[in-house]
Amino acid sequence: MKGIILAGGTATRLFPLTATTSKQLLPIYDRQMIFYPLNLLVKAGIKEILVIVSPEHSGQFLNLLGSIFEQTDIRLEFKVQKTPRGLADAFIVGEDFIDNDNVAMILGDNIFEDDFSEDIKNFKKGGKVFAVKVPDPERSGVVKFDDKMKAVKIVEKPKEWISDYIIPGLYIYDSRVVEVAKSVKPSDRGEIEIVDLHNWYLEKGELKVGMVKGAWLDAGTFDSLFEASRIVKEKKLYENFDPAINQAIQEFNKELKALAKKKL
Repeated sequence: MKGIILAGGTATRLFPLTATTSKQLLPIYDRQMIFYPLNLLVKAGIKEILVIVSPEHSGQFLNLLGSIFEQTDIRLEFKVQKTPRGLADAFIVGEDFIDNDNVAMILGDNIFEDDFSEDIKNFKKGGKVFAVKVPDPERSGVVKFDDKMKAVKIVEKPKEWISDYIIPGLYIYDSRVVEVAKSVKPSDRGEIEIVDLHNWYLEKGELKVGMVKGAWLDAGTFDSLFEASRIVKEKKLYENFDPAINQAIQEFNKELKALAKKKL
């Protein structure tokens, strides 16, 4: 299993904060946002992770993550996505990285309280996504269930109510996802929609939909960014980090402080 973190985009809803840095490098309580999706993958045993970034912020990601895990078995690669073409495009961008392996992709601004380690470790073939109940489903990809709570359809930002369940930003697929993404025609907004990937596997009877039980945060607005830090602190989610990540952050902080003292 390989991992992908999608950390590109311009995040216009967070201007002026994101006028000078990437959204995924903004702080969530005591560390940058990017560490939360990274932790989800690492805790699930994924050691090879591709971080997809935008050109204007690539150097900042390298400064933070380029060497921080050198003393661990975590291996990060970086790839620049010059023009975002939709979430599904990440699988095309990461084709060589994925190779013939399964892949778990998480959006860089999604923070989950749940631990998905078993879902990822036990994955064999097909696809697996997750559903969470929200008050404003029309803003996302919405999943419709039958009376037995079996997924029957997934629609991107439906104009009419389908259900209150959306698909948050964690997707697990086998290596076929690359070719499926290549075959998807862009939508009216010019993007390769990830719901088309979901539905491809769903129509083949190979898509499983799990349920998100704990808190889920999409830190894409001022309110949700603030709420994310509050929930991380109150629920002590910062205590749930893999030891390798915590150790790497501590060593990185020591190096920065030592350099700062030399400059004084």
